[in-house]
Amino acid sequence: MKDMQASDWDAAESLRGGDEPGDLRTVRAGFIPLVDCAPLIVAAEKGFDRREGLRLELVRETSWANIRDRVNLGHLDCAQMLAGMPIASSLGVGHITVPTIAPFLLGLNGNAVTVSLALFQGMLAADAGSAPLDPAVQGAALRAVVEERRRLGARPLTFGMVFPFSCHNYELRYWMAAAGIDPDRDVRLVVIPPPLMVESLEAGHIDGFCVGEPWNSLAVDAGIGRIVVTKSALWNMGVEKVLGVRADWAEENRPVLEALVRVLYRAAHWADDPANRAELADLLARPGYLGVDAGLILRPLSGDLILQAGEPPTHVEDFLVFNRQAANFPWVSQAVWIYTQMVRWGQVEASPEAEQAARRCFRPDIYRAAVRDAGLGASLPSMNAKVEGALAGRTAVGSADGRLTLGPDRFFDGLVFDPDDTAGYLDRLAIRT
Repeated sequence: MKDMQASDWDAAESLRGGDEPGDLRTVRAGFIPLVDCAPLIVAAEKGFDRREGLRLELVRETSWANIRDRVNLGHLDCAQMLAGMPIASSLGVGHITVPTIAPFLLGLNGNAVTVSLALFQGMLAADAGSAPLDPAVQGAALRAVVEERRRLGARPLTFGMVFPFSCHNYELRYWMAAAGIDPDRDVRLVVIPPPLMVESLEAGHIDGFCVGEPWNSLAVDAGIGRIVVTKSALWNMGVEKVLGVRADWAEENRPVLEALVRVLYRAAHWADDPANRAELADLLARPGYLGVDAGLILRPLSGDLILQAGEPPTHVEDFLVFNRQAANFPWVSQAVWIYTQMVRWGQVEASPEAEQAARRCFRPDIYRAAVRDAGLGASLPSMNAKVEGALAGRTAVGSADGRLTLGPDRFFDGLVFDPDDTAGYLDRLAIRT
């Protein structure tokens, strides 16, 4: 990536506020202590924000509900958000209607499902040990435990997820349903903020959870959990966290937003470079950010996960992706997939109006305008949507410079998602509310 040029500084100066030369425009950004908040942390700590005439003021929050409410009320200008949050806010699902957009993806993959050691012992009896991290094998083992508990009259298993409109919720449901487990009847799903997941598992309040790092690895290191599935295995290169902003703020502050997109692109590019992993882990480990050991953070950054205490690391390719393979591009098709999951699980009624509203939440037009001529070396897809799950391996796709390679992006059960046929996709799903 090129060094800052004079023309870049000139553009940055146009965004500076105040009467004194060199004043910076402050942008308040919320985040949750997760490894995938890294682009925001890097942007502020490495000075990428100041290159664009901005000063990122980072605000640590403990729950996604806090993030949503503080953005809605204008206490925050923008925030790290779950990919489903802008869509839910724009549709008025579960809360008031506040049109919200995502012009930038903070990263792909990064989640995992962790279960208690007691539950995993039951899954081992059903052959879970034959293929660690294989979603089909682990799902079949979990179904066997669920069926045995039903036969014995035991309480249903309880799983934690971070928010009703999170990919964590939809991933858990997708995995379970594909294994023949009805997530609304056969188990209980409850909402728990990420920082409280490990304590909830240790206290026996839940039997497992789906969350981003470092919380899976913390459960492993505490000797209370086993990682059984990763998001990269369930849906490789699937959307996870986004930059969320209110639509009215985006309209009123378009130059600032485009500058922020460039800031975060540079930060994500830096974070994705293996040469920077140790420094990135040290940054994230600071008490004001994640406040955990840097060595533990290095594991998800490198994809070398310890599945259970005492075991050697298992390498997971593309466990967490910050920038490569157009990871920051807000694919409209991924927003529509999230909308179909909302329909599938009874969170919203299917309608052409709702689908179009979901499509408008992810904004590749803003992303393109921000990075196209900024000298960032970003390869821009020639389309705004794609068939999700269709790439079995690395595949060259249309782009202006011909340098963009994507994939694999497969769903583990082999289904593909055509964003132009949402009704047909939903009809193919065996279990739905």
